[in-house]
Amino acid sequence: TILAQEAGDGETMNYNTINYHQDSGIATICLNRQDRFNAFNSEMRAELLAALHHAKDDKNCRAIVLTAEGKAFCAGQDLKDIEGEVDFADILKNGYNPLIQFMRELPKPIIGRINGVAAGAGCSVALACDFIIADSKASFVEAFVSIGLVLDSGSSYFLPRLVGSARAFELATMGNKLTAEQALDWGMINRCVSTENLDEEVQKVASFYAIAPTKAIGMMKKMLNDSMHSSLSDVLEYETKFQEIAGHTHDFNEGVTAFLEKRKPRFKGN
Repeated sequence: TILAQEAGDGETMNYNTINYHQDSGIATICLNRQDRFNAFNSEMRAELLAALHHAKDDKNCRAIVLTAEGKAFCAGQDLKDIEGEVDFADILKNGYNPLIQFMRELPKPIIGRINGVAAGAGCSVALACDFIIADSKASFVEAFVSIGLVLDSGSSYFLPRLVGSARAFELATMGNKLTAEQALDWGMINRCVSTENLDEEVQKVASFYAIAPTKAIGMMKKMLNDSMHSSLSDVLEYETKFQEIAGHTHDFNEGVTAFLEKRKPRFKGN
């Protein structure tokens, strides 16, 4: 249940299963079911999606940090929440799929702060982030095979694109635990840092995006996503279309002016 509907800079929105706080253009969303290692139930899926919608619509928000309270990032689906006869199609079509789709389509950068194990759907959600920074003690596990299930929530899309088909098959079918250091080496994540340096590194990256040309970054996110299944001619057409839009933004004019005046640009995100 959402107890507060609005959150400007420095304010907090209240949910039951996540924490949401925004400051200096950065919205931080923390999964908070620590007693279940932040495993998803239907309420947490819905609240996370609602929080992401809020961050998208909030003009003060320029970047999003997705992380978790406690020792785990997310243990995947809470199996206690789906005891008995399970309608997997409903859970995916109305639960995880809209969440993953929205994360990839959200025109603002999502920085994944992976503070512990990301397993199953939790791994999928981590991989759906745009920029992934992991604690060196964190790990990634495609745990589906251990209970006789297949990849879902986008993992079969993300894995081969990030690590190649051979490693993707191994991770999917053997359910290996991949350390954060291995994930960095395999190109799955952007940063692997010590526990002591995790917050500093996340803040550095989030602060960069919080003052960046957000509209241009949102368009580049879409361009890169679509390039995965586009021809060169499609990509060239896309680049032309979006460059025309970017060339008429405030931030383009500010960027050129700042360059000529030999100062740092003051982007507004539009």
